Amino acid sequence: MQASSTKRRKICVFTGTRAEYGLLYWLMKEIEADPRLELEVLVSGSHLAAEFGATVKQIETDGIPVSAKVDMHLVSDEPVAVAKSMALGLSGCAEALGALKPDIMVVLGDRYEALAAAVAAAYMNICIAHIQGGEVSGSIDESARHAISKFAHFHFPSTRRSAEYLLRMGERPDSILGIGCPSGDIARQMDRVLTPEMLHSQGSGRVLDLNRPFLLAIFHPTTTEYGGERPQMEALLAALDEVGQQTVLLWPNIDAGADHVSKAIRAFRDRARPAWLRTLINLPPEDYLKVLANTACAIGNSSSFVRDAGYFGTPVVLVGDRQKGRETDAHVTCVRPAQQDIAAAIRLQLERGRYPPSQLYGDGHVSQRIADQLAGLSLYVQKRLYFVHEPEAQAVPARRTEIAGNGAP
Repeated sequence: MQASSTKRRKICVFTGTRAEYGLLYWLMKEIEADPRLELEVLVSGSHLAAEFGATVKQIETDGIPVSAKVDMHLVSDEPVAVAKSMALGLSGCAEALGALKPDIMVVLGDRYEALAAAVAAAYMNICIAHIQGGEVSGSIDESARHAISKFAHFHFPSTRRSAEYLLRMGERPDSILGIGCPSGDIARQMDRVLTPEMLHSQGSGRVLDLNRPFLLAIFHPTTTEYGGERPQMEALLAALDEVGQQTVLLWPNIDAGADHVSKAIRAFRDRARPAWLRTLINLPPEDYLKVLANTACAIGNSSSFVRDAGYFGTPVVLVGDRQKGRETDAHVTCVRPAQQDIAAAIRLQLERGRYPPSQLYGDGHVSQRIADQLAGLSLYVQKRLYFVHEPEAQAVPARRTEIAGNGAP
């Protein structure tokens, strides 16, 4: 059925982390602006955790309507706590969705929070649209991503390769509705002016001189390497100390092993008392992107270093296996989590300087295209594994090539 001209279609967007919210911000705005759509926002995960900055406040400050909150975070970074958090999230999302009654649930990426929301929606016969399906990366997140793809009814993959992988996973060609990641949408529309207040109104450590080059470091735990995070973080810190460039470092995310990374940072800070280091818990999405756009080099394992940094042409040293297998452009140098390798790569990237902007993950106009598709979809519930050799394969329109816009294969 097509969306009714008199009744707006209810779109529930799920967000569970600060990074995910930054990617979804402009999509939410596009949904709000579309007269055919009604926006609902389900907030969960680290957004509601004080130790991670209670970033739900930022969502509210941005004027995004919060329709429901699901508290699922247990105060522990042990793997068992993440599994239990998923159970809490599944229960809480089911209750919230039962009250909201959306027509479509939108989830992004590969997080366990998003997986909990997707499972709840699927078992409640709510149509699911998944952004960033089909990608390859390290850690348990890759398994979560592919699981979400199998629950999802429609797909908005970020790259051509991701779309092809979804086809190989048995997803129908006409369920793949566009290619491109919304990560570049904020970057395209924002100014890139970075002010001292953005970095110095919170956090601790060095006051950065923004007239001189500075580094950005982020290192999240890789959950499938639980217990090995601390020596890897220690190697990264030692490399930064060896380079000696002024650096802003963001604390890790909520994943299992985050406490090991945090303890390494605290121990290094207390022991070495680095005059070059400033640490921050959190930055609003646009402020974070301004830091990423202006840094001389980004070091660590954040997925934003692959996606957003490419749009800016920011040099990246990608450390370890958290993003292993993910598509990267020329701006990324991958290294082992070893001090000498990291330090050498940083020096080479600083010498090389900025790269041409990349559109591997989108052209900065993706959110509007997604919102437009959500308004006109023919919704369905029952999925079926699709085999490309079936007789009807020739009759299935490859809609991904018709509407993908700039990223069409």
